[in-house]
Amino acid sequence: MKNTIQQQQQHPPPFSITKLFLNLQMHLPNLFSYFVIFGFGVALGIALSFHLKNISLFSFDDQLHQLSSSSSSSSSSPPPNIQPSSPSLHLVTTTGNQTTVNTTRTGLNDYVSLRPNNNNAMHDMTEEELLWRASMAPRIHEYPFKRVPKVAFLFLTRGAVTLAPLWEKFFHGHEGLYSIYVHSSPSFNETVPQSSVFHGRRIPSKEVQWGKFSMLEAERRLLANALLDITNQRFVLLSESCIPLFNFSTIYNYLINSSKAFIEAYDLPGPVGRGRYNRPMRPVIRLEQWRKGSQWFEMDRALALEVISDKKYFVTFKRHCKASCYADEHYLPTFVSVKFWKRNSNRSLTWVDWSKGGPHPAKFQRRDVTIEFLKRLRSGSHCEYNGKSTNICFLFARKFLPNALDRLLRFAPKVMGFN
Repeated sequence: MKNTIQQQQQHPPPFSITKLFLNLQMHLPNLFSYFVIFGFGVALGIALSFHLKNISLFSFDDQLHQLSSSSSSSSSSPPPNIQPSSPSLHLVTTTGNQTTVNTTRTGLNDYVSLRPNNNNAMHDMTEEELLWRASMAPRIHEYPFKRVPKVAFLFLTRGAVTLAPLWEKFFHGHEGLYSIYVHSSPSFNETVPQSSVFHGRRIPSKEVQWGKFSMLEAERRLLANALLDITNQRFVLLSESCIPLFNFSTIYNYLINSSKAFIEAYDLPGPVGRGRYNRPMRPVIRLEQWRKGSQWFEMDRALALEVISDKKYFVTFKRHCKASCYADEHYLPTFVSVKFWKRNSNRSLTWVDWSKGGPHPAKFQRRDVTIEFLKRLRSGSHCEYNGKSTNICFLFARKFLPNALDRLLRFAPKVMGFN
């Protein structure tokens, strides 16, 4: 029995060998697949390693070459002299699908004024754009160029400046010391001779109604246009019926050297004064702050900037000063008295005759214009100027009709000192 078992151990039965062979045949395809995948992975790894090695070698060689070239050039030649480029303005114009870029040299003069040549006061800005542009002011008060201050004459008219020949004589020979701006009705289309100082001086205008808020808007529009020229230092509002009472030099020096503005402002009890106050203006404007005065103002540049930038008081007047309120007689007197009373003389430089009463001042025709009358307007009053007493209180006068022009032209050289 024992011998039989030993024989079986030494010589296993034939079916076990057959079974092993069958198992090997079953797993052979899997072993072959594993071998193929292993071989592919080894080949891919070798290829990637060789490629990365070449890249790093080439990159290092390039860097080394650039470094050596840079070192040799820097040691053999000085650094290049780089000149700063001139500032330029790129003007982009789009017409249909075509865009054109025009590069031009832009210097200080092009930035100082919107219209450096000062030949035409027209532009295509909207009201909002105009006020925004005009409100810009330099924080550095010293100018980097020679600046000759000018007086801006703002004419608020229905149509033509009817007394233009008198003003032509007034301005003659003083170019560069004044600017002219005319706000007339948009429907007015009369041409002005090119030789006239009023040629090209009309600004973009809107319709104005007497006694309405549009009058105040027109005044502010004139101020804003004049502020576009940074050389304008003083601003005086005039009408087509105004005349100068002195020659240009006298008026120019009087205005340029003045330490205060000339805006009439006073507290007037009664229906045409405090009676025009509207309670909804509170709390922005209180009754005790309400003032009245002539609309014909004169002011310096700093105050003009405040006027065209004001929204608080301007909007309040626009909302609540209607009907018989007459904003042009109350806005500036109230606004300046509340905020800038120390800078104001509380008087107007334009003489007007209200002695006859009524809503309109007296008008003067040809027969009214005499040498004695003009002399009385020039020195018949007493006031304060820069802290001193003077008898020159009015520089302008109104309302003179067109038929008075011939006498005004005749007396101007003798009485007013025109050349």
